[in-house]
Amino acid sequence: MIFVSSFSVFAQKKNEDALKMANIKATQTLGMIDYFYVDTADLEKLCNKGIVAMLKELDPHSVFIDKDEVAKMNEPLVGNFDGIGVSFQFMNDTIHVVEVISGGPSEKVGVLAGDKIIKVDSLAATGDTIKNDWVFKHLRGKKGTKVKVSIIRGNNKNPIVFNITRDKIPLNSIDTWFMIEKEIGYVKLDRFAQNSNQELIDALTDLKKQGMEHLILDLRGNGGGYLKTAFEICDQFLSDNKLIVYTQGLNSPREELKSEKKGMFEKGKLVVMVDEFSASASEILSGAVQDWDRGVVVGRRTFGKGLVQRPFDLYDKSQVRLTTSRYYTPSGRCIQKPYEDGVEEYQKDYYKRMSQGELSSADSNHFADSLRCYTVGKRVVYGGGGIMPDVFVPVDTSRASDYLINLRSKGLFNTFSLQWVEENRTEFLKKAPSYKNFSSEYEKMNVLEEFKKYAEKEGVTPKEVKKEWVNKIVADYFQKEANDTLSKSYESYEDYAKYLIAHDKMVKEIVDKAKAEDEKAEKINKESEKYIASTLKALIARNLYCVKYFYMTTFENDKELKEAVDVLKNDKRYNEILKPKL
Repeated sequence: MIFVSSFSVFAQKKNEDALKMANIKATQTLGMIDYFYVDTADLEKLCNKGIVAMLKELDPHSVFIDKDEVAKMNEPLVGNFDGIGVSFQFMNDTIHVVEVISGGPSEKVGVLAGDKIIKVDSLAATGDTIKNDWVFKHLRGKKGTKVKVSIIRGNNKNPIVFNITRDKIPLNSIDTWFMIEKEIGYVKLDRFAQNSNQELIDALTDLKKQGMEHLILDLRGNGGGYLKTAFEICDQFLSDNKLIVYTQGLNSPREELKSEKKGMFEKGKLVVMVDEFSASASEILSGAVQDWDRGVVVGRRTFGKGLVQRPFDLYDKSQVRLTTSRYYTPSGRCIQKPYEDGVEEYQKDYYKRMSQGELSSADSNHFADSLRCYTVGKRVVYGGGGIMPDVFVPVDTSRASDYLINLRSKGLFNTFSLQWVEENRTEFLKKAPSYKNFSSEYEKMNVLEEFKKYAEKEGVTPKEVKKEWVNKIVADYFQKEANDTLSKSYESYEDYAKYLIAHDKMVKEIVDKAKAEDEKAEKINKESEKYIASTLKALIARNLYCVKYFYMTTFENDKELKEAVDVLKNDKRYNEILKPKL
C-alpha cells in the first residue's frame, strides 16, 4: 500500500508501465509476507529497507531518512535547536560543561564552564549508560519547557540545583574569525547553514573594523550544506551578474545562479582553503572563486561531491533525498567524481587517493585532457571530480608517531585537558582573565610534562629511538659468525661488527638503512611532540575561554594555514598564481 501512494504520484507517461509492474510486485510481495510468512513481520521496516536498497543502486548520495532522523539531520543546517545552551564532554562517566553559550538559558541562571551535571530532573546523569543520546533526550526540549539540573562545582560536595527554561539555541556555522596578521583576516566556516551568510557578514564587518584588507576563508573539512547559502556567500566575493554555479539533470533543465548584490569583499586579495573533506557547497564556492580568478585556492583536491539532492516527504514524515541534477562550475566543470563502480568502491576513494600519493604530491593527481576547462583569465583547470587547488599543500604525515596515534585513540587529549582545566581554572583565570594573557601564563606552567606523566599512567608512552645498529646487526644477522670469530680474533661483538661494517658491503647497507630509519623516527617524534604540545594548549584555551581560541592557538602549528598567509603576503607570488600558464 505504501508503494501505491508513492509511485502513483510520480508516474509519468514514459515509465508508466514499468512503474505499474513495480508497484504490483512490491505490493504482492508485502502481501505474501503479511499473510503467509512463518513469523510476524514488520512490514514498515521491510518497506524502508527496500527503499534504502533501491536508492543504493542509483548513486552514493540518494538516501532514505527515517522520520525520527529527519529533524536531526536538518538541525545543523537550520541553525538552531531548543535546549539549555551548553556544550559538554564526558569524562569518567560524568557530563562536564565545556562551554556555556552566551545569552543562553544556562548562562542566565548561572551555570559555568567546568560544572559537572549529576542529575536531570529526578534522573541520575552519571554512569557508563549515559551517552550523547541520553543527554540530548533529557536536556533538549521545546522552547518554554523547564528542566531541573543538579551540578557539582569545583571541590564542593553539595550539588547546586538550577531550574532552567529551555529556549532557542543558535548553532553557529562559523567556528571563529580573527586577524592573523596586520591586514589579513581569517574566517573558519564549518558548514553552509541557513544563517551562514549573516554570520559571514558579521565576521567581515568586525574584521574590517580591525583593519582587514585581505581574507583567508577556511573551508577545510566543510562537507557542504545549502546551495542557496553557497550562492549567497559567493555573492559576497563576486561583482554583479557573474555565474556562480549551474545545475542540470535528465529531468531537471539547466538552472543558473548569478551574483546579484554588492558584496562585502569584492576587492582585496582572497585565499580559499580546502582539503579532501571539503565537499558540495565548499566546492561550488572554491570553484567559482577559481573560475573567475577572484582568488587563490590553497590545499588539496576536494572531495568531489557534485550531485544535487531534492527532498521528497513521504506519507509518514520520513523522507527520500533523491539526486536530481549535477553541479557545474562557471567554466563548465562537473564537480562530481565517478561512482560507476558502486557505493562501496566510492566510499574507499579517500584510501585510494592516499595509497596513490594524491594527498602527498600534486603530480600524483592526474586529469584527462578531455576534462580541461579554462578560467576567465585563460588558466587551465580540470573537471571530473573535485576542485584542484592552485597551490597544493601535501598532507602532513611528518608528525604521525605511534605515540600520537595512541594518545588520540585513547582520547587522552580531551580527558587530560578537561581535568587540568577543572583543577586549575580558578587560579589560572586570576592570572589570565582573557585570552590576551593566556599564552604568556601558560608557558610558565609545565603542562606538557604533566600530560606525559598522565599518559604513562594510562599506559601510553613514547617509543624511544634506540641507536643500537651494531648490536642489532650482530644479534640479528651475524650471531653465529661472531661467536666463531670472537674466540679467535676479537674481544667483543662491537669490535667484530665494526670490522664487518668497514669490509662487508651488505653489512654497510644494512647499517645505513637502520640509521636512516632511526633518523626518520627521531624526526617524526620531534614533529609529533610539537603537535602534541600545540593541540594540548589549544584544547585548554578552548576549555578556559571558548572554541574560537582553539583555532587561534593551533595557528602556530598549522602548516597549511601558514602557506595561505605566505600567498597573501607575497604580492608577486599571488599575482603569478593567477596568471595564465601559456
